[in-house]
Amino acid sequence: MVDVLARLKDVQTTGKGWSARCPAHEDGRSSLSIHHRDGKWLLKCHAGCSWKAIIGAIGFSSSDLFGEEGESSSFKNGETAQPSGVTLNQYAAAKALPVASLRDFGLSDMVLAGRPAVRIPYRGPDGAEMAVRFRVALAGDRFRWKSGNTPCLYGLNRLSEARTAGQLVLVEGESDVHTLWHHGIPALGLPGASSWREERDAKWLDGIDTIYIVVEPDKGGDAVRNWLSRSSIRTRAKLLARLPAKDPSELHLADPDGFQHTWKTALQGALSWTESEAEQRSGQRTEAWKSCAELAGSKDILAEFDTALGTVGLVGERRIAKLIYLVVTSRLLDRPISIALKGPSSGGKSFTLESVLKFFPNDAFYALTAMSDRALAYSIEPLKHRHLVIYEAAGMASDFATYLIRSLLSEGRLRYETVEKSRDGLQPRLIEREGPTGLIVTTTSVRLHPENETRMLTLTVSDTREQTAAVFRALAAGGHRSVDLSRWQALQIWLGGSMLSVAIPYANHLAEMIPPVAIRLRRDFRMILTFIRAHALLHQESRLRNADGEIVAEIADYAAAHELLADLVAEGAEVTIKPEIRETVDAVAKLLQRGKEEVRQSEIRTILQLDKSVVSRRVSAALEAGVLRNLEDRKGRPARLVLGDPLPPAIELLPKPERLHGCTLETGDRDSPPAPTVAEERCEGCGNEAWAADPLLIVSTDNANFFMHRSCLDDRGAFQKTAVVQP
Repeated sequence: MVDVLARLKDVQTTGKGWSARCPAHEDGRSSLSIHHRDGKWLLKCHAGCSWKAIIGAIGFSSSDLFGEEGESSSFKNGETAQPSGVTLNQYAAAKALPVASLRDFGLSDMVLAGRPAVRIPYRGPDGAEMAVRFRVALAGDRFRWKSGNTPCLYGLNRLSEARTAGQLVLVEGESDVHTLWHHGIPALGLPGASSWREERDAKWLDGIDTIYIVVEPDKGGDAVRNWLSRSSIRTRAKLLARLPAKDPSELHLADPDGFQHTWKTALQGALSWTESEAEQRSGQRTEAWKSCAELAGSKDILAEFDTALGTVGLVGERRIAKLIYLVVTSRLLDRPISIALKGPSSGGKSFTLESVLKFFPNDAFYALTAMSDRALAYSIEPLKHRHLVIYEAAGMASDFATYLIRSLLSEGRLRYETVEKSRDGLQPRLIEREGPTGLIVTTTSVRLHPENETRMLTLTVSDTREQTAAVFRALAAGGHRSVDLSRWQALQIWLGGSMLSVAIPYANHLAEMIPPVAIRLRRDFRMILTFIRAHALLHQESRLRNADGEIVAEIADYAAAHELLADLVAEGAEVTIKPEIRETVDAVAKLLQRGKEEVRQSEIRTILQLDKSVVSRRVSAALEAGVLRNLEDRKGRPARLVLGDPLPPAIELLPKPERLHGCTLETGDRDSPPAPTVAEERCEGCGNEAWAADPLLIVSTDNANFFMHRSCLDDRGAFQKTAVVQP
């Protein structure tokens, strides 16, 4: 073996063996590996050359190495079964195509590693050779790339035919392309089902109105659907997933003379990407329903979610977890909610977020720890009806990155025009990312970019001693065991399969009840409505539909949003102060009452018994709100704190749900019970009479009619079997 190594080029040690250039082919990548294992030598050419071809190329025979003992005693064959080779005539016969046509397409015979092979040139639009692929067998291990070549689309030199026809067929492999070309059908080939590269390939298909894509009934077809779901060409794509054969080549082999007729029939049955996606989503929804039917019918899914949180090890933070759950559910609406999850380092931000995301399928969100300035523009990961999750906002800190995110959130899509180098010099390129998309970021910062801050709901994890003690107890108990959340994930798949809109019949009443005390409320009010819609969407199985087929939001949906959001909206509008900030200001006031003229942060830490980072965050927030002032104007010096503006009084910014009693609902096409003969009645649910702004509804059951406030109807637990009208 020392003699063998001496005759190889560019030999280098690699771990427990060596690498070198393979002498059996033109090797520019050192694709030969040499190892010694279990008393045997292993030679493996990653381009596919056999060990006999390798040693023969450097002047050895097997007898030179093994003598009378035979090759199996000291040598192990490292390559897979070596193809025997194929000629152009054999390939033409196997595909039932004329040899002359294949030669016109650029194919030719050659010898590769001592065996016959078919040379298949990949040419660009200008006819220049971009890459070469060799067909070395009719079955099994069939292909080799020319050393140093990069895969690309096959048939770019015939794109002009596709543009003239206004359509193109995209297939997997060269033989399908050859078959379609033979029948005069414009086609392009992917070297492999998963080899599509958006930034490399999509631009070639610009200007072609219809792109037929053959989706084979195997894992390759799944790979095609996967990359197509992220590609800009999907809006022009029509899927051929129901051919009477595996692919065009097999269809031609079955009946060459009848191919044209069969192919035209297949084109008529092609589904657009939108139709195919809807069909696939419907199938997924039906399957998901089997797992989530009981959960979907629950009258209070958030209560069940709260119970399930304990199984994933989340301690406290239940309100934040519920908010995150509704936020990610809102991805299915036209304007998803975005949030910033804030808190000190080690405060549990990421763990809380990760705990909630376990309840969702992976396609509900796209999680990153950081991204480059232009990653959002160039990424091919789909963002439509998904949440972009960025752990630590510092990962998107540049002005340009925040600008792209802001555009995506505000406009529901991203349009970014840039200039790229090409064979023809600098060319403009318009990149479009389709939304709507929501954003979730975690951060230790008190404030984010001001333009992004106003577009997001701020949630702050608890920094109290009580929460820390609860975490200690959970850790001492030994954590949590693995739990099956498949029914929760199935629920979200089922919800995603419907994409229904939600009507809020009391939206105008709610708008009139909220005092317009801050400009920010213009955005926050839309967010409140989105939370109501998300809650109604989540509970759609137990909600009525109106005449337009929309889910009708109940007062219960607003009640859930009010419970979770009321103080957060007030804090965002700066009409109230967070409890932890109020506690910090009270601590400063107590210290000043003891005769001190100014207060240090260390003194606040002592009185509140909190760590340095927590107190620092609280003080920063209090200074920004103006309720504390810092007398120290020199940078880097300890703060000298005194009281600032008076703490604002508590204001009810969002009205209590009870004030929305009596808002009318449209129930759609339903049979109405007879009108009541009694002018005044009492609510069967709460016992109260009708208010001026809250007329009673007539509820018809199997036995009799009774009267209820609309908001009390859920408590009765029977409204799915009722017909409801105004008196």
